[in-house]
Amino acid sequence: MRRVSLLLLSLTLSVGSTGCIKSMILNGQIAGTRQASGAFDTMDDYEIAGRAAASGLVQFEGMHKLAPNNTDALFMLTKAWTGFAFGFIEDEMERAEDDGEAAAAAYHRQRAINAYNRAVNYGVELLGHTAEGLEAAKINEPELKKWLEANFTSPDDAGALFWTGYAWMARTGVMKDDAEMVANLWIGVAFIERSVALDPSYNNSLGKVALGAYHARSAAAEMDEAKALFEEVIAATGGKALVAHLNYATRFACARADTALYTKLLKEVIDSKEDEPTLRLTNTIAKRRAKRWLGEKRMFDACSMDPLPPENAAAATPAS
Repeated sequence: MRRVSLLLLSLTLSVGSTGCIKSMILNGQIAGTRQASGAFDTMDDYEIAGRAAASGLVQFEGMHKLAPNNTDALFMLTKAWTGFAFGFIEDEMERAEDDGEAAAAAYHRQRAINAYNRAVNYGVELLGHTAEGLEAAKINEPELKKWLEANFTSPDDAGALFWTGYAWMARTGVMKDDAEMVANLWIGVAFIERSVALDPSYNNSLGKVALGAYHARSAAAEMDEAKALFEEVIAATGGKALVAHLNYATRFACARADTALYTKLLKEVIDSKEDEPTLRLTNTIAKRRAKRWLGEKRMFDACSMDPLPPENAAAATPAS
């Protein structure tokens, strides 16, 4: 009888040990995938990047299924869904808008909303691994800021806060007609503000770009603060992060209907020869958007501006 008990105990320990080993291997694979994912940012072929991003989403979803409490998997899902929505789905939406294809534009807008919803959900879940109580803290802005400051104190928290906040803000951007969504924009802004407070340079200072876009949400908003943030990022990155120029143009200059500044900034993006490896993909996306936003229809529809006359447009072209 004793031998039987020892045998059963041995088998139980063996099974438990095997499960632990499998878990360790899986978690190691996920951690390695997160570390290696930075290589994706060095791609400059837009079409290949789009296909790779879609494949990555499926992979990350599978990882999360196998390891639902793994924070690396949650981080990658939050970042990947946000980036895919902004870089690829919104691109399709804008093209359909400019081509006058209302049905296609609505279809891609809903795709973007769905992607941002997933990103927000995963981001909120990720933040929950650091601190509980988000739902109660969202009762008002002071309470949320108090909760964030009490629970997120390390620069290592900046990434989770940034991607969750950016997804929240971007989702609002494609749901401008949803009054409830717009009324809750401050929640995403609070996440970004805390991210910037912890690590202002995270992801090439894109937190400040997001805040600049927020402060330039209308001509009656905090335009001086927006301008300062955009120029601060351009100076801090040496002009390498072209998404700062893009947002400076399409948010600030657009809201101000400043055609000269708008044209100058977008031409700087298009004509840039910058080839910083870690910025290749975001800069490729920025160039695509800049060309589109210089189109006559988008300038008029989005910014109530007409293109500059040829002689003035030439004057707005940056020196090479």
